[in-house]
Amino acid sequence: MALRTTGSVLVVFLWSVAVVLGQNGWSVTYTTQRICALKGSTVELTCSYIYPRGYRVTTTFWFTKIVDVENYVNLTDDPDYKDRGTYRSDRMNGHTLKITNLRESDSTEYKFRFITDQTRGKYFGNPGVTLSVTDLQVKVTTTWWSTTLTCSTTCTLTGNSTYIWYRNSKIVQEDSSPSYSVYFKTEDSFYCAVKGINSPAVSVRAQSYFHLTYTHQRICTLKGSSVNISCSYTYPRSHTVSETKWYIKGKLDEAPQILSPGYGGRVEYLGNMQSDSTLRITDLREEDTAEYKFRFRTDQTNWEPTFPGTTLTVTGLQVKVTPATVTEGQKVKLTCITTCTLTDNPNPTYIWYKNGHVTTQSNSLFLKPVSSEDAGRYSCAVEGHEDLYSPEETLTVRYGPKSTSVSVSPSGEIVEDSSVTLTCSSDANPPVDKYTWYKKNGASLTGSEKTYNFTTISSEDSGEYYCEAENKYGRLNSSSVSMDVQC
Repeated sequence: MALRTTGSVLVVFLWSVAVVLGQNGWSVTYTTQRICALKGSTVELTCSYIYPRGYRVTTTFWFTKIVDVENYVNLTDDPDYKDRGTYRSDRMNGHTLKITNLRESDSTEYKFRFITDQTRGKYFGNPGVTLSVTDLQVKVTTTWWSTTLTCSTTCTLTGNSTYIWYRNSKIVQEDSSPSYSVYFKTEDSFYCAVKGINSPAVSVRAQSYFHLTYTHQRICTLKGSSVNISCSYTYPRSHTVSETKWYIKGKLDEAPQILSPGYGGRVEYLGNMQSDSTLRITDLREEDTAEYKFRFRTDQTNWEPTFPGTTLTVTGLQVKVTPATVTEGQKVKLTCITTCTLTDNPNPTYIWYKNGHVTTQSNSLFLKPVSSEDAGRYSCAVEGHEDLYSPEETLTVRYGPKSTSVSVSPSGEIVEDSSVTLTCSSDANPPVDKYTWYKKNGASLTGSEKTYNFTTISSEDSGEYYCEAENKYGRLNSSSVSMDVQC
């Protein structure tokens, strides 16, 4: 079942489990048997039908009234539904009755009838669809600690409804619950609405004897730091506070976790405990993320508010590198990120570290253009919490060959018939994947390895040699080295 509005009109469409009514090959299938809809809204009732072979359907209609035997009043001809009731059918055997601007008097049972070309070929689905039309009313329930407003109907609305509460024409709550509680002194006008249909407004004068205010509804703070979660509260003068408790709201059916002073070696209570209280938690961990609530006991009663407490989110720091893959010469941005905006420092200055040493202070770290010397391990910390730094993120810079050179082994005098090795060295990331050897004023030598070997060198090999180092980002030639082979 789904709800849809057009302007301020609520339309109820029915897609529930079908109800089949019939016998001997004759049947009517209603999509549902019961509907509860709001006064002033629009509803659609749908069905399909089957009948034996050999018949031809000539007439179909919905009805609620039977004037006489075999005298069924077509609903679209009923004066009570003039300009409000329409009937349509489709090629998929769907037969829909649409009623707009619903009235409470529309509450009744609706049935579908079809007539064939044969005298006894008539049928209607019984029972039909029972429609209940209700208006919205605000019911007020007052206790000695709160006032509860309930958006009331005479039947349970079909479909999933969202209830919107207005205080002096301003929205104060949107929820699937039809109730709204007031824990403060007020003398205001309230009304509720469901998908554009409003209840009459009521004036509420509420007197709260117990009252509690959390300083923050939400707090975001750093992992490893400390936090103060505080509230203030009032109660009747004749009461004396005997006990206060901070606790973590349990999930689903879990019991709340009481946080007594000293809990886990990290919890402390501050405040005068008669009108205000502060929960201090040190060495925060990400698993401390939860909703924290307060309750107190007096010499006459226990009091625990039902409204939300303070939601604490504990976040670590993380370095984000953009772009993730960096080539020398590009612009690179390093950002220190959190999972939420820090409550006590929404626009922090960050301390940046490279390989464990402070490099700069800034909101973000820009490297433009980035060079191979910028490669390393980066972390960040919020100014004022320099000891709470993020995990290190390695910045890898891709670049072509640099500092390409050739070395000769063994060094010193080279004699004929000895073994000599030339080695090409180059700094590159990724490493050089191709080497090319050259003899000056001559052709390139065979082979593409890092080393070039002369197993039995001769005087004809004397000359100047150099290499070319190459990877996907570039190539670079070395300076030449001279070899003088002695006979």
